[in-house]
Amino acid sequence: MKLSEIIELLSAVVYTSEPDYNLIFEHCMASDLLSDVLVNNPSENSLLLTGLVNPQVVRTAEMLDIKTVVLVRDKRPSQEMIDMAVTNNIVLLGTPHKLFVSCGLLYSNNLRD
Repeated sequence: MKLSEIIELLSAVVYTSEPDYNLIFEHCMASDLLSDVLVNNPSENSLLLTGLVNPQVVRTAEMLDIKTVVLVRDKRPSQEMIDMAVTNNIVLLGTPHKLFVSCGLLYSNNLRD
């Protein structure tokens, strides 16, 4: 699924500058426990959904080569978090949907894992 489709599907806001809207994602994972994200070692071309809003989310995404992080429940990243994401070429999105609903929307549109 293309990043542009994910943005539209989740009614997402883009917090980082001009992402590549043609980025393709084959998998997604959702967690509010970064230790679970680290242990489950996501596949290439993965998307991370979380309700956490702190710099550790970006650090974890960078370590695992996750290119996009979706912040759920209208959570807003700090400027520090946005700056870290830009430095590491990570797209930060925000959606008003809850984690469960966001996962359901992606799953029902064939982005699974």
